[in-house]
Amino acid sequence: MKFFEEKRKEVMGHIEKFMLEKMNEYLKPIDTIWQPSDFLPDASRDTFFSEIKEMQESARGLSYDLVAVLIGDTITEEALPTYESWLTMVEGVSDNEEGGWMKWTRHWTAEENRHGDLLNKYLYLSGRVNMRAMEVSTQYLIADGFDIGTGHDPYRNFIYTSFQELATNVSHRRVASQAKKDGDTLLSKMCGVIAGDEARHAKAYKYFIEKIFEVDPNEAMLAFEDMMRKKIVMPAHFLREVGLKIGQTFGHFTDAAERLGIYTAIDYVDILKELIEDWHIESVIDLKEDGEKARDYIMNLPNRLIRVAERMKNPMLEYKFSWIYG
Repeated sequence: MKFFEEKRKEVMGHIEKFMLEKMNEYLKPIDTIWQPSDFLPDASRDTFFSEIKEMQESARGLSYDLVAVLIGDTITEEALPTYESWLTMVEGVSDNEEGGWMKWTRHWTAEENRHGDLLNKYLYLSGRVNMRAMEVSTQYLIADGFDIGTGHDPYRNFIYTSFQELATNVSHRRVASQAKKDGDTLLSKMCGVIAGDEARHAKAYKYFIEKIFEVDPNEAMLAFEDMMRKKIVMPAHFLREVGLKIGQTFGHFTDAAERLGIYTAIDYVDILKELIEDWHIESVIDLKEDGEKARDYIMNLPNRLIRVAERMKNPMLEYKFSWIYG
C-alpha cells in the first residue's frame, strides 16, 4: 500500500507541470469570465420587477419534468463543498497548500461555484419552486456526502471527473435546448454557458489521465476498468427530500431526465466511447497481463451496455416532487 501511494504521488508530481502549463486554457481569467449577475435582473434598476415578471412568464412554459431536472442539476451543483473536500483528499493534491494541484482545485471550485449561484437565483425568481424544500435537499446532499468508489486514488478520481464533467455537459446542454423549445431563452442561455464550463473542465481531466497513461499505463488501465465495473455513479446519487431516506429521490430525478432525453443510458455509453477514443485505449502499449485483460473488458463494454440500454423501457412513473409548486 505504501508503494502504491508513493507511486501515485510521484506520477502526480510528474504531470503537475503539464497541468500548470495548460491551466489558463482549461480555466478562464476571473476578471473576464461570466458571472451570475450578467444574466439576472439588476435590483438597482427601475425595470427590476418587470424583468422578474417576464422571467416568471417564461418559466411557466417549462414542463414539470424539465423543472424537476433543473432543480436536481442545481442541487448537484450546490453540493460543491463535498466535491472540493473530496478532491483535497486525493493522493498528491494537498501535500503542499501552495502547490499546483491545490491551486487547480481552488480555481476549479471557484469556476464551478458560479453554476449553483446562477441556477439557484433563477429558480428562486421563477416562482415555481418551493425553495425551502429544495434547500433542505441541498443541505442533506452536502451532509450525507457521497461514495463514488474512487478512494484517495488520483487515477480513479480523474477518470471519474472526466466522465462526470462530460455527463454534466450533456445534461446542461440538453436542458438549454429544451428550455429554448419551451420558450425560456434566458434559462437556455444560462444552461448553455454552464455547459461550456463543463466541457472545458472535462478536457482538463481527460488531459490529466492522458498524461497518466503515458507514464503508468498498466495501473491507469486497471483503474479505468475498476471504475467501469463499479459503474460511474452520479454525484447526487444520495439525493433525498425531507422525510425520505438517503437516495430515495435520486431515482425519480433520473426518471424525469430519461423521459425528456436529457441524460439517458445511451449517453452513458457514448461518454464511455469518447473516453476510449480520446485515451487511445486500443493502442496503449506496455501493458502487463492484467492490464491487457482490463483493456479487453473496457473495449467490449460499450456493446454490452448498448444491448442493456436497448432493453430498458422509458420510465412512465408519475412522481410529485416536494420541490415544485402545482
